[in-house]
Amino acid sequence: MYTFSSKLRLFAIISMVLGLVGLVYGFLSVPHTVEEASAVLASHDAHHESESSESHEETNFIDEARQEHGYSEEAMSKDKDMGHNAHEDEEHMEHVLHQMQSKPWSAAFVAAFFFMMIALGALVFYAIQTAAQAGWSPVLFRVMEGITHYLLPGSIIVLLIVVFAGEHFYPWQNHELVAEDQILQDKSGYLNFPFWLIRSVIYVAGWNLYRFFARKNSLAMDTAEDDRPYKNLFKFSIYFLAFFLVTESTMAWDWFMSMTPHWYSTLYAWYILAGIMVSAVTVIAIVTVSLKAIGQLEFVNDSHLHDLAKFMFGFSIFWTYLWFGQFMLIWYANIPEEVTYFILRIQEYNPIFFGMLILNFVFPIVILMNSDFKRVSWFVVIAGTIILVGHYIDIFLLVMPSTVGPYWSFGITEFAAILFFLGLFILMVGLGLSRVSLRPKNNPFLVESEHFHY
Repeated sequence: MYTFSSKLRLFAIISMVLGLVGLVYGFLSVPHTVEEASAVLASHDAHHESESSESHEETNFIDEARQEHGYSEEAMSKDKDMGHNAHEDEEHMEHVLHQMQSKPWSAAFVAAFFFMMIALGALVFYAIQTAAQAGWSPVLFRVMEGITHYLLPGSIIVLLIVVFAGEHFYPWQNHELVAEDQILQDKSGYLNFPFWLIRSVIYVAGWNLYRFFARKNSLAMDTAEDDRPYKNLFKFSIYFLAFFLVTESTMAWDWFMSMTPHWYSTLYAWYILAGIMVSAVTVIAIVTVSLKAIGQLEFVNDSHLHDLAKFMFGFSIFWTYLWFGQFMLIWYANIPEEVTYFILRIQEYNPIFFGMLILNFVFPIVILMNSDFKRVSWFVVIAGTIILVGHYIDIFLLVMPSTVGPYWSFGITEFAAILFFLGLFILMVGLGLSRVSLRPKNNPFLVESEHFHY
């Protein structure tokens, strides 16, 4: 039995308290009037011009790449979701105020979704292993179940954030804007609050229902005298995977892509799915290594770690393929209404935009390409840490440009959000791991898993 240490529990609680204080500060410190926003904007513009006037005006990256002077400005002007007007324009200043007030909501959502997607991805990976009747993985099932213990509070918090953020995230919830925008009117049959809320509740309820029944049957298997719990788990897993493939796609559209309702990508849902899976498998590997380091999971060997590292490597390649496929098609098509999505991110988020690609693709390739390295626990932990940082930035780039535009930063609010949800994640996972034996019983493939060698 794993014992959740008092030191780790205390660390989790302190992180949550500090994070909560920081989040409260973030919400209280945003501008509340146009005048306050103007003062912040003046300071922002002065800093922005001193550092990037050369890159934006003299040697603009986008214009140089396309050899079309003024292309980026033309493309950005066509974006009705985030377009910039003159600073003297009162309507523009109200828009700037709205973006600045969206910053703490966005920071909270980025961190909340990041940790929720780890639990959700672990649940999906668990279902895949069960439905595939994999012989190598049953010894890791308790680790996966422990990570999914975060899903219930994590998904509820995410749902509350997207509901109460309202117009801070979703322009289509602004009735005045919809009345003036033909595109939003055409999409209103799908993008309307009641239908959107119903879908969101279905996502969260469905995911957590499977988690409940999976955990129930997994524990029942320990004392069962027949294979009924296993058959139930197998059946539920197949149903859940079908449900998840549909709901993950619509969740990506509803919670992320609808932040910029004039833009769309057919690869978007797959792209988010790849990020979910690689982050989840990475955390499964890190938790496994951590438990073995304190004398737990003695039945887990380096071949199991090797397979987890292979999935980390494979999903990283899959994520890169989808990122490049989405980017290349839009960039090559050269349609201003589409390419503005990347122009904003390249121009205003340049360092972390390209840094994210290095963390999520280059480092996993370099570190995990060698088969022998996949068996070295500290090597896998280093690779996993890099991957997790990279995919946090990925979620950051999915949200921040759409909600706060160029007025982003990584400060107290963002760090506080990470602290709060990290503490909550550690607390829930620790409690989930400590409640039952980490060695499952009566799984038909358990013996094969314990003697697995690659």
